[in-house]
Amino acid sequence: MRINAFSDVCLRALMLLSASPEGELLTTQAIADGVGTPYNHVSKAVLKLRSLGLVDAVRGRSGGVRLSAKGRTTTVGWLLRELDEREDLVDCESAAGNCPMSNNCGLRGALRRAREAFYRELDDLVVSSLPHQGQMEPVFVMLNTRRPA
Repeated sequence: MRINAFSDVCLRALMLLSASPEGELLTTQAIADGVGTPYNHVSKAVLKLRSLGLVDAVRGRSGGVRLSAKGRTTTVGWLLRELDEREDLVDCESAAGNCPMSNNCGLRGALRRAREAFYRELDDLVVSSLPHQGQMEPVFVMLNTRRPA
């Protein structure tokens, strides 16, 4: 199973924020630089993460984004479920019309169950537990920001 590019950006942004010292604000540009993704993609991800209550945003000249309490405890499985807007993994409609085999199709149900099994496997993995010092130190050096102790 693959996650989409938007979910990937959201996960990487949360990992970066969770590795930052608690309460430290990072600009959206700093997050974009830190995760190696264009600013406009990261800004959309930050808006979504904010709407989910996973980050707090402070507006203004010295503003930025920081992980919320909910963001510190959210799991990968929960987040991916929230970000997955697809009803089905298989596209049963085409320009020519519906698939002639869609009536009582066993594939759609099996794929839904497989997707849920994928998410269930990730339900115990807390996003903030993923980044480690060796992984994040070069990122914080590049961003010229404080590193967590």
